[in-house]
This record gives sequence, structure tokens and C-alpha cells, in this order.
Amino acid sequence: MRKIAALFYALILGFVAYGQQVKYGDNPAAGKYYDVRGIKMYVEIYGEGKPLLLLHGNGGSINAFSQTIPYFAKKYKVIAVDSRAHGKTIDSKDSLSFEMMADDFSALMDKMHIDSAYVIGWSDGGIDALALAMRHPDKVIKLASTGANLTPDSTALTPPTWNDMVKQYNGDKNKPRTTAKEKNDWKIFLLDYTQPNIPFSALKAIKCPSLIICGDHDLIPIEHTTKIYQAIDRAYLWVVPNSGHGTLKEHRDDFNKLVDEFFEEPYHKF
Repeated sequence: MRKIAALFYALILGFVAYGQQVKYGDNPAAGKYYDVRGIKMYVEIYGEGKPLLLLHGNGGSINAFSQTIPYFAKKYKVIAVDSRAHGKTIDSKDSLSFEMMADDFSALMDKMHIDSAYVIGWSDGGIDALALAMRHPDKVIKLASTGANLTPDSTALTPPTWNDMVKQYNGDKNKPRTTAKEKNDWKIFLLDYTQPNIPFSALKAIKCPSLIICGDHDLIPIEHTTKIYQAIDRAYLWVVPNSGHGTLKEHRDDFNKLVDEFFEEPYHKF
């Protein structure tokens, strides 16, 4: 039976019939919907073992972790989620917040009868990981957050990035939006334009060991990431050399290995 199960997961994680690669985020063999706080949340599950929750960024989906899932599914139960208003998780409401999404993930874990999980979050997903650990500290064993920011301004985003967002807001704020997609796209843009608004002091609520990550050429300034790291009691900082915002893709092998080691090894304060 074990050999059959191993073969099944190899097919799911690598290749399926006719040599086609798995389409993470659109894989009926692994996907399922859960009723969570008034929405149907789309989730794909890979592998067996300790639960690991993957949280993607703004405008993204489960597919953002196509280079992460195969590695971690070898020994974790990987729970990859389309967050509210993203991917296959439809949300018709007119508001969106990181606090709302953090509560969604907590409720999802309750639905799945998971007491606590490891968490990897990228970009907005990195913010979600921090918010989840702040609002539901018992739900997070350890977290790795890459490319997260705590405020929507030119101190938490590089000035060119923030200036581009301001330009987009001013250019698009009065445009009519009639279709569901147009309304949803504007809603998720406003999420990053107006949020998050998390004081550094609030990060003291995070009790789990945390690995705080950014690239040395990230959209998030190193100084801001360093302040996040300094505000968490039990944290490590990793500034990835020669990397932009996509640390987990640009340096896939190093990212997977180091995050895995962080999850496995006891936290030591230096």
C-alpha cells in the first residue's frame, strides 16, 4: 500500500497522464472547496505529514507556489489556498482586509480539523502569515514570511513602487466598473493601496518562531523588513542576495532548503 501511495503522490507532484505537468491551482485531483465564513474557499492538498499552509500574494493564486509545493509535499501535508477574492475563491463583497483573510485561514483550519500548522507567506501572503500569527497565535507553529510590509507608503515600499501605485490610483479611481472582474480587480488593488496598517509594536503578539525574509533588491526596503524582524520576539532575518521580490522563485533551491531547515530545527536566540 505504501508503494502505491508513493506512486500516487509522485504522479500528483510531478507528471500525470501523457507527461503533462501538474497545473497547480487548477488540479482537480488535489482541489476541494470549503465553506468558510460566507465564501467557498478553494484549496489544493498535496502530500502527507505535518500541516503546512501556503499563502500567496496580491492578484495571485495557488500557482505562485508551483516551485514550492513539490519540495515540501515530500514530508508535509501542504495546504495551498486561493485567498478571498483570488483565484477560484470568489468573494462578491465590496471590502477586503488582511484581518479578514487571517480569520478566513483560521476558520479553514477549523473546518479541516487542524489545530496548528507551519505557514509560508509571500508578499500579501507574508502579511497574512503575520496577521494570522497575531490574531490566532495558537494556530501557527512556525512562520516564514517573505516580502511583507506593514504600511502602505514609501517607507514600506520602495519609492518607485509606491509612486507607481499612486499614479495608478489617480488614473483609475474615477473609471466606471461594471463587471465582476473589474470590481474585484479594483478591490484587491485598494487592499495594497490602503493597507496594511500594522504598528511594529503589534508584532509582539506573535509568539511562534518566525523567519522574516526579503530580497536585497526587493520591492520592500531592507530597512523595513529589518524592523519587522526586530519587532518579533523569536525571529530570524534572511536577506536573500541577488534577489528581487520573488525570493521563493528566483532562489528556489536555497529558499526551500533554508525554510525547511528553519521548520525542522529548534529556535535558538543568538
